Amino acid sequence: MRLARRLAGPVPGWTATADVVVVGSGIAGLTAALRLRTRVPRVLLVTKGALASGSTVWAQGGIAAALAPTDSPAAHRDDTIAAGGGLCDPDAVDVLVTEGPARVRELAGLGAAFDTGPDGGLALTREGGHGADRIAHAGGDATGAEISRALVAQLEAVRADPGIEVIEHALVLDLLTAAPDADGRPGPVCGVTLHVIGEGSRDGEGAALGRAVVLATGGIGQVYPSSTNPASATGDGLAAALRAGAAVADVEFVQFHPTVLWLGAGVKGQLALVSEAVRGEGAWLVDTDGVRFMPAEHPLAELAPRDVVAHAIVRRMASTGSDHVFLDARHLGAAFLAERFPTIAQRLAAEGIDLGNDLVPVAPAQHYHSGGVLTDVYGRSGVEGLWAVGEAACTGVHGANRLASNSLLEGLVFAHRAADDVVARVAAGDLPQLEPVERGGPAALVAAAARPRLQRLAQRGPGVIRSEAGLAAAADALASVPTRAHLDPGTVASPQTAEWETTNLHQVASVLTAAARARTESRGGHFREDFPEPDDGAWRVRLVASLDPDGGLVLDRVPLSAQSSGNPAARQAPVPPATLTTS
Repeated sequence: MRLARRLAGPVPGWTATADVVVVGSGIAGLTAALRLRTRVPRVLLVTKGALASGSTVWAQGGIAAALAPTDSPAAHRDDTIAAGGGLCDPDAVDVLVTEGPARVRELAGLGAAFDTGPDGGLALTREGGHGADRIAHAGGDATGAEISRALVAQLEAVRADPGIEVIEHALVLDLLTAAPDADGRPGPVCGVTLHVIGEGSRDGEGAALGRAVVLATGGIGQVYPSSTNPASATGDGLAAALRAGAAVADVEFVQFHPTVLWLGAGVKGQLALVSEAVRGEGAWLVDTDGVRFMPAEHPLAELAPRDVVAHAIVRRMASTGSDHVFLDARHLGAAFLAERFPTIAQRLAAEGIDLGNDLVPVAPAQHYHSGGVLTDVYGRSGVEGLWAVGEAACTGVHGANRLASNSLLEGLVFAHRAADDVVARVAAGDLPQLEPVERGGPAALVAAAARPRLQRLAQRGPGVIRSEAGLAAAADALASVPTRAHLDPGTVASPQTAEWETTNLHQVASVLTAAARARTESRGGHFREDFPEPDDGAWRVRLVASLDPDGGLVLDRVPLSAQSSGNPAARQAPVPPATLTTS
């Protein structure tokens, strides 16, 4: 398998310069930009939509942290590692759980209005995999929207500051890199190319040069035909980082949310999830015969880790010949549900479903990606000048399966750390502004018309339940997709947003399929029906993907202990002789 190292597109028509370019405006991107704003001379924040778009605003359940007197970071650590299926980086988890409470309190200090109890303290609830009430929430089930509101308000208050520029409605196409090294690999990252979709402060294609780039571009949800992710989640950051020489890891671990509103087989796009917090308050899962099935599947029943619940639902659907199950919250009372989950109740009501009185049809759909650009505990990638935070990064915190509500916390904690690290590197003079050079090899462009086919291939190959036959068929089909549509006069395609996004989806799907095919075991968000058990002897390692100088995809098994190292070479070094080169 070979992947292009750049997207096809016009020569940039304008150039902007900043000390740091932050890409993305979810909790991670906004936190990084606000932290950097007064500490480096100039920050440029680029976001694909409006500032308040992205995945954070859709997060319902809450943000996890050991905030209760009866809770502890150690207990949060144990729950995180248990959910991670043996692949969490313990050092990264320690950072998350020990620094998390302070970061959440700081967020409240910035104006995020979390729900409180009768005593005025934070109202904390519990979700699947947690052994304590440690989920802080806002507006009942609108936590992400409230966090986004508070951070956007902070940024809007300083938008006129000459030390920060915001470009909205801009798709980052590629990371700019300096002169290659002796082996032909791309040099340090020194900026981005971007296309302003039409409502930003600059027009058309441009280049933003920077001493450092912080990627906070979110997930890969639109690789699949159905996802809870917004339409903007097309894996842009992961694909761009891979093309620029960065390693990506854990890409095979895709979390499928167990309880996404099922509205029929033909419904596509962003789907509404019914938060795990509903099960946290006591809702049950029943099959289409009315049988509650989770107590027989796991000691935590409906509060088992999400992968356990999703797989159990898929198996139950198969055994009953149905394409959904039901969530039953009726016994919790209509008044309580309306107060605790107003957003969910309103969304269901729009579909004619009464949360307090009706069974809610649900089925698993893609929700979160545990993999991403491989980083250490400071957000540094293996490429000089490039940091990654939030869902776009693989810090090792989630391992094979994210613990509920750890995602917002990860974005908050590691964006804070990455910003501090960038500031220190800039102050030390370690990040000079370098001149970009064009990466060699052919450029890629996949026709937008191919997107539905790519999504079906992802669903049938690296979907909820995987097999060698399905993955092999998906890999062959993905390899046959024309990737130079801009040079084919018979193909209706040109360099524009839909084609660039589809090209990113194709590259992400290709790497995802290769990694899922290579990992011949089941663990966390990766389930192989032909290898249904975990294999600690061979696979308690991180699977790391990168491109060789010719664009060939290389998969390496890397020891978990290498990730927290500050040495980028150690983080990307394979364990001889376990290198797996795809063909």
